[in-house]
Amino acid sequence: MLLNIFVFILTFCIMEFMAWFSHKYVMHGFLWNLHADHHKKDHDSWFERNDAFFIFYAVVSIGFFLLWQNDILEIGLAIGLGIFAYGLAYFTVHDIFIHQRFKLFRNANNRYARAVRRAHKMHHKHLGKEEGECFGMLVVPWKYFKK
Repeated sequence: MLLNIFVFILTFCIMEFMAWFSHKYVMHGFLWNLHADHHKKDHDSWFERNDAFFIFYAVVSIGFFLLWQNDILEIGLAIGLGIFAYGLAYFTVHDIFIHQRFKLFRNANNRYARAVRRAHKMHHKHLGKEEGECFGMLVVPWKYFKK
């Protein structure tokens, strides 16, 4: 039981690095064509091509659930839940809190919330795939807390 809790927490933490890595080197790299509409909307749809990345991580999470369910990987449930929990946190912070795709959490105004918004605003300051900054989501550089 303790191992599963540890693996869940570790997976959640590793996912912040994975989000940073995939955002910087995949979304702003060879799959920029899927991410570009998130920086500069070029359509009238509520959905973005960028939403495909959520589907990718959902499939990975489901894969770990299936590995656990079929007795192939005992810690598969903990890993799948860690990926799912990070995806839920990312969706809540990024899509709901920052971009207001749903009109919730509009009045969140604490030091961390302001830092997350500032960092993400600096990321979106760059409309192209080069010269970006702040590719992570939940771990915010210290300089955004100071302002």
